[in-house]
Amino acid sequence: MKYLRIVYVLLIFVLIGCENKGSSTTLNDIITEYQDYEAYDEDEFPLGVYTKEYYKSNAEYAQTTIDKLNEIDDVGLSETDKISLDLLKFNLKDQIAYYEFEQYLNPILSDYGFHSSLTYNVRLLTNYEDVKEYLNKLNAIPEYVNQHFVNLREGLEKGVSQPLVIFKGYESTYDNNIVDNFEDSYYYSPFKNLPKDLTNQQKDSVLNAAEIAIEKSVIPEFKRIKQFFETEYFPKTRKTIGISETPNGKDFYQDRINFYTTSTQYSADDIHKLGLSEVARIKAEMKQIIKDLEFKGSFADFFHFLRTDEQFYAKTPNELMMIARDMSKRADEQLPRFFKTLPRKPYGVAPVPDAIAPKYTGGRYIGTEKDSKDPGYYWVNTYDLPSRTLYTLPSLTVHEAVPGHHLQGSLNNELGDSIPQFRKDLYLSAYGEGWGLYSEFLADEMGMYRTPYEQFGKFTYEMWRACRLVVDTGIHAKGWTRQQVVDYMSSNTALSMHEINTETDRYISWPGQALSYKIGELKIRELRKRAKEQLGSKFDIREFHEIILEQGTVTLAIMEGRVDNYIQKTKNE
Repeated sequence: MKYLRIVYVLLIFVLIGCENKGSSTTLNDIITEYQDYEAYDEDEFPLGVYTKEYYKSNAEYAQTTIDKLNEIDDVGLSETDKISLDLLKFNLKDQIAYYEFEQYLNPILSDYGFHSSLTYNVRLLTNYEDVKEYLNKLNAIPEYVNQHFVNLREGLEKGVSQPLVIFKGYESTYDNNIVDNFEDSYYYSPFKNLPKDLTNQQKDSVLNAAEIAIEKSVIPEFKRIKQFFETEYFPKTRKTIGISETPNGKDFYQDRINFYTTSTQYSADDIHKLGLSEVARIKAEMKQIIKDLEFKGSFADFFHFLRTDEQFYAKTPNELMMIARDMSKRADEQLPRFFKTLPRKPYGVAPVPDAIAPKYTGGRYIGTEKDSKDPGYYWVNTYDLPSRTLYTLPSLTVHEAVPGHHLQGSLNNELGDSIPQFRKDLYLSAYGEGWGLYSEFLADEMGMYRTPYEQFGKFTYEMWRACRLVVDTGIHAKGWTRQQVVDYMSSNTALSMHEINTETDRYISWPGQALSYKIGELKIRELRKRAKEQLGSKFDIREFHEIILEQGTVTLAIMEGRVDNYIQKTKNE
């Protein structure tokens, strides 16, 4: 009898094991199908497809895939598989929302457009295949532009354009690409340094094809883009600035809040109140620094001092780049003290390209694929030097380079084979930008802030992100004017007026995205505090960061679950 019971128990374990294996296999099959799904032929459309029919097809495919995922029993799945299941559903739901809210009708931001995104295709050409692929992309620009014109015109008719107020200086996004000599085109620059293994005949052929592509498919298209914006789009843009004032705008804004916070727990009012609370807390920290410096004057007077005193600004672009590189190397040397796993991919420090620099704020991180021969790049904006404050440069550097976006993004790309590719390609702002802002907090412990002014710069960057919670919801849910936003930002942050104006336009044009930074950072800091309080002497900062980073991009709920599991496991050791 005892023998039969043992056999019975073993049989149950075998059956459970088979069932769990089947669920995992089914999930893997769906993920493989999703990753292999080709909505269009990349050889035929090297720059992609942007038609309404394409987005509808994507949404239908996403819903079909969600239905399949809902049939999976996640009991017994590994942690990695459960995370993959949740993230794939999250991603697919946003794919549906993109079509349902017709976001493709408005492919423009204050510092970005369908046309300026073409800049990211300009890279070093390392072999003949790279050359052919790049030429194909250049020759595909006319069709790419045509498809976006169709969408933009429909957006104008439906009242979902961007407001005219955000387009000051926007002409630089196309004017800089309208040149008299094809060799002066930024898009021609890769051909000036062709791969050395090309034969002379190949080089001649490539340079001839490049000249034709620039003169027929690049420069004329940017002329068309200029004419479209200035004679057709700008005159018909909407006059209001809040997304809630557009058709279906209130529901769309809540959808963006849910997406950018990776949570359904927040309303616009919740976030607005949280922002006001954070602004008050950070302001007290800033006032203490002013007091410690024995500055004679008001809070506003100190801001004026920071914005106008020459000591806080580089004299030349080269000086700014040298300071940024020095800060980057100082951050590099601290990494082993705070992280168990470091990325293999290096990064460089380079200026923001002139063609897009006027609409950028401070800088940006540009990543590359795991197998790419190119490094990642921390872009520093050297345009308009009187607006590039040195006291905020440490915060910008650690946010964009390490331990911020380069470290997190590269580790994400370098995840092992157990993590499906769609997760390695996934970017969620609450996680990625939350990590970037947390990196600014962590940099204090890394010794990156060497003067009271740089400490103040840290707080003004944190204040900047706290203000975003207030002004984003103010614009898109509470009817704020642009001037209200500028006044609020200028009275609470030490950002230059140029930065405040470009940021304000960004918030107007990109509803909800600005919320992700502070919401994500607050969650990471909350979880770190929880772990430290509950673990005491067992708390290890390197292990905590490993828990945050080792599964790559996740929602904040998944992150919280992982940290709670880490706490319980460590307690029991």
